[in-house]
Amino acid sequence: MINIDRAPSSRLSEAYRYLFDKDAITFLSDFVTTFEGDYDKIILQRQRQSLSINEGTFSKGFKNVHSNEDWKISPLPECLKNRKLDLGDCSPANTFHFIDALNSNVQGIQVDFDDGFCPTWFNTILGLYNVCLATRSKLNGMLRKIENCPLLMMRPRAFNMIEHHCSINGRKVPGAFFDFALLMYHNARILFESYIGPYFYLSKIESVSEALLWNKIFHWIQDRLNIPQGTIKACILIENIFAAFEMEDILFAIKEHAIGLNCGIWDYSASIIQKFGHQKEYLIPDRSKYVNVGQTFLKNYMQLVIRTCHKHNALATGGMLWRGFTVLSNQLQILPDISHITPDSLLQIPKGEVTLEGLRHNLNVSLLFIYHWLSAQGIFYYKLSVEDSATAEISRSQLWQWLRHEIPIEGIPNCFVDQNLMNDELNREIEIMRKTWCKSEYDRKKLYISKRILIDIITARSPPEFITSYLNDIIHGRIGKCLLGKL
Repeated sequence: MINIDRAPSSRLSEAYRYLFDKDAITFLSDFVTTFEGDYDKIILQRQRQSLSINEGTFSKGFKNVHSNEDWKISPLPECLKNRKLDLGDCSPANTFHFIDALNSNVQGIQVDFDDGFCPTWFNTILGLYNVCLATRSKLNGMLRKIENCPLLMMRPRAFNMIEHHCSINGRKVPGAFFDFALLMYHNARILFESYIGPYFYLSKIESVSEALLWNKIFHWIQDRLNIPQGTIKACILIENIFAAFEMEDILFAIKEHAIGLNCGIWDYSASIIQKFGHQKEYLIPDRSKYVNVGQTFLKNYMQLVIRTCHKHNALATGGMLWRGFTVLSNQLQILPDISHITPDSLLQIPKGEVTLEGLRHNLNVSLLFIYHWLSAQGIFYYKLSVEDSATAEISRSQLWQWLRHEIPIEGIPNCFVDQNLMNDELNREIEIMRKTWCKSEYDRKKLYISKRILIDIITARSPPEFITSYLNDIIHGRIGKCLLGKL
């Protein structure tokens, strides 16, 4: 039995009817019931992995079974080879931005239901419907047919997110399953027949087991939709320290569907705090002063991604720069030397301190991210930079870690990151934001609720795994409804 909430607005009645016709609902239900057992095992595996760290039984080490084998990914379509820039964080629910991206002179668009997306029910329906219109060249404002637009590189939600507006047999549906099933059902054949897809980014993969599940899903869905095996192509984001230890096997797991691997340095850095943040030796200092891609733990991680990809004829791509993803020196014949890279070197955090300016920056980014999420926006602009969940993750994670270990503030004698300092600085930033961001009493209430949520996050005994799933679950839970009822 499947239950899908009603359309959140009469403005979306047509989109709702289109997305959830009888056959689409059957397809979604069959897909979820086929793979929900595998999904449950993945979540349990993640929990056991975290428990092994807490118990001191986790063993750091490369776990690539297929590292010494001479294998290559399946040949890439020509349209995937010529990609210098993909526009990132492009929410299809932001119709103006999406159309602007479709009309731009780049090779690809990251059609984002993840880091740059706030999955309200309204946004989810509008975003999915806009993708359907775009693939049919019917989105008002498109200047070209879809086959002449930048490639749609669709990024569904990751395994951490739940779609609270859809349940099957009494259980909420994983957001990744909901997005992927509907994107494929409505768009796969059109993209296949136009030789432009379907292509995906897969985020927040933590293990080879998760990559194997995605590959299993690809086979099932290609059979069900009667499109050739290997048609789906995907780029996996290596943005988790566990995934870094087995990235070669992760690539092998989807080799017939692989585009390559992607680096996301801030999600990756945040994952180190999530997994090892209780241990002071893994403390990440002020990012603006002490952390950059030249540091050992990030440099080695990126070299490992490039080497792994080039060794197997796959593409290595970098993280978001302003609005785009850059290709990382994809001269496939060049293999960086990784003989010096050890598992411990991926956790060789630079020494450094915490500055008051760095503390304030993290408070601002974290607070404003929550504030904008309560406004149904997944990204915002702050000091000429695009901020999304990736920068919010590292910002709130560092705040938690600095507070957890009461780190001294650089240049200020006898000043430490403790609860009193955090409260004082948070109140200071709130006053500034109240004047610059809030235009109404509604906005001011939303800002103070954001403050309460942030305090809960950074003072938790253990940091939430993901700020997005934390916010998503809170907003749809009893506490969230009580809080938001005050708006």
